Amino acid sequence: MRTERVITVVGCHAGGEVGNVVVGGVLPPPGETVFERMLALEADDSLRRLLLREPRGSVATHANLIVPTARPDCAAGYVIMEPTEYPAMSGSNTICVATVLLETGMVEMREPETLLRLEAPAGVVEVRATCKDGKCESVELTNVPCFAAQLGASLDVEGIGTITVDVAFGGMWYAIADARELGFELDPSEARELCDVGELIRLAARAQLPCVHPENDQIAGVSIVQIAEPWQGVDTVSKNAVVIAPGRLDRSATGTGLSARMAALHARGEMRVGDAMTHASVLGTTFDGRILSETTVADVPAIVPAIRGSAWITGVTQVMVDPTDPFPEGYLLSDTWPGRDIQD
Repeated sequence: MRTERVITVVGCHAGGEVGNVVVGGVLPPPGETVFERMLALEADDSLRRLLLREPRGSVATHANLIVPTARPDCAAGYVIMEPTEYPAMSGSNTICVATVLLETGMVEMREPETLLRLEAPAGVVEVRATCKDGKCESVELTNVPCFAAQLGASLDVEGIGTITVDVAFGGMWYAIADARELGFELDPSEARELCDVGELIRLAARAQLPCVHPENDQIAGVSIVQIAEPWQGVDTVSKNAVVIAPGRLDRSATGTGLSARMAALHARGEMRVGDAMTHASVLGTTFDGRILSETTVADVPAIVPAIRGSAWITGVTQVMVDPTDPFPEGYLLSDTWPGRDIQD
């Protein structure tokens, strides 16, 4: 067996969404902050290609690189790598990262509850983990401030017509569409059609509804679409489907999506501080959300949400690259990597 490198990856999923965690074999990218480290990793992009593209990965896989943090109040930093981008924040990936750090002993687990802070590219995330018998049973994370940018915006979508969406920041920029308006029941049998429609909405939103984070102009543009059933009210369960580029369904209830939804509902006056709701995915897995407080982001009204979910470790893998392998950074084929804007 010959290999040019060995990367140790702990397999993990939160609510069905794969969020593997890289714990060894990769030198930290340069940068003073985790956001700067993310930009350095993105500029090279070879690690993401290696881990997420076939034959070592798939379109339904995320990977998170544990990196040092310069913040004395944080236990670790992490960079999130998704199929087509480096998001500043992800709820399911954060839940996976916290679970792996605690269950592998990289961060000391305290029972019945472990409190820690992690530095994501978007900023500091506070984590409250419920732990028992060496298992991280659930993770509640305090997300970065989230806010609505546009409510009830008109959007012309190719092949569909004019629809109404909300644009909100939940750690990523979302376009939130009404499942009922689009004719969806949010059943697993609709997964492929949901993805096709979601990608059309994403492309339209990126072109017609520009959005820029007021404190970081490099976090810009709708990158993800939520197709949600009408809100069912405080303390109830609402179904949603989140479509991730290049056109595949998030298996989890999506933490940033729940945060964006609560931000939009708060902007409408339908949720207040202290209110809670639950999002269910098409698979039926759930994340719980609640509004902790109100704040502002560069004078934009915002909320601080908390998201709670669970993750499970699935194994430990050593990823290798044979020097004669013709695909050292993997490949893409449109049968499993749909979408019109896939780039090499």
